[in-house]
Amino acid sequence: MVQSQLSTGEPTPAPEQPQPRASAWRRPLLSRAPWVTPRTVVIAAWVIALVLFCLVQGIPVDRFQQNLWILSGIVVVGLGNPTRSLWRMLLDWLPFILLLYLYDFSRGAAERLGMPVHVNEAIAFDRWLFGGNVPTVWLQQHLYDYWVVRWYDVICSLVYFSHFVAVWVIAGILYVRNREQWVRFARRVLVLSFAGLFTFALFPAAPPWWAARAGLIDPVSRIASRGWDALGLHTARDLIQQGQGVVNDVAAIPSLHFAFSALICAFFWKAVPVWGKPLLASYPLVMAFTLVYSGEHFVLDIVLGGVYVAGTVFACNRWESWRARPRPADAPRAQAAPTNPAPELP
Repeated sequence: MVQSQLSTGEPTPAPEQPQPRASAWRRPLLSRAPWVTPRTVVIAAWVIALVLFCLVQGIPVDRFQQNLWILSGIVVVGLGNPTRSLWRMLLDWLPFILLLYLYDFSRGAAERLGMPVHVNEAIAFDRWLFGGNVPTVWLQQHLYDYWVVRWYDVICSLVYFSHFVAVWVIAGILYVRNREQWVRFARRVLVLSFAGLFTFALFPAAPPWWAARAGLIDPVSRIASRGWDALGLHTARDLIQQGQGVVNDVAAIPSLHFAFSALICAFFWKAVPVWGKPLLASYPLVMAFTLVYSGEHFVLDIVLGGVYVAGTVFACNRWESWRARPRPADAPRAQAAPTNPAPELP
């Protein structure tokens, strides 16, 4: 005879479920340091390798080297990430890689199209705005000393150099932390860059140092990299000068150096607390001073760079607002969806 079990009123304990095993790339290597995983070790090794490469060979200015470090960084960061496949990450970054080559292409585009080089317009604008003075000439006459590297020369060199790394570092951090914000930032960078490249080809414009060599203004020296000497980083100075030698010399309008710094300021403006806004706003202001003082850009180039940023931000905001609007095709689906879904069965 089968004896029935009496209910005691206590809940029957649920059977223990096996805990999911952590991925090998997320499993701690040291019990006392759970953040030390194979993924963090590989990322740290990549960072160390990049730092050593920069110390020995210098900052990568060759396009192949730049692309190699970017692609290898994408692979390293994506290790053990189940939400992003390697091919997805490569497709995400492909526009940035193409952008580097388009910069090189823009160097000879104006010559192939036969467009004349413009410089008198910028000189006339600067003289009209500053009472007959060209700001670059005036600043170098009052601040520049060939024999002495002053503290503001060092700051100008650091700020000028930041243009070559700031956008890529910010894009990489956003890609790892928040892909949605990365998409918004990348969209603005690409729109601004292609607008600038299109202008470089159709309206080649010369900087102040070029105008001085042509005898159109008083002598101007190209001094954006002289501050590295005071820091003892002569190799960094030589690499920047080498990079200046392979870029488009008549791509002054708009100033993408200023435009990118202003875009960074505009993108993070709402996210930065009140106390940090003056520091954020100082970046494009110091960049503008650096570009004019060092002979890289006229004030007109800076102004037009700001106009390009304003147009880029406005166009991207409108595009994102349009994409976020509900479509007519989505209305029947919303109406068909039950307002109060039925509770799940036990």
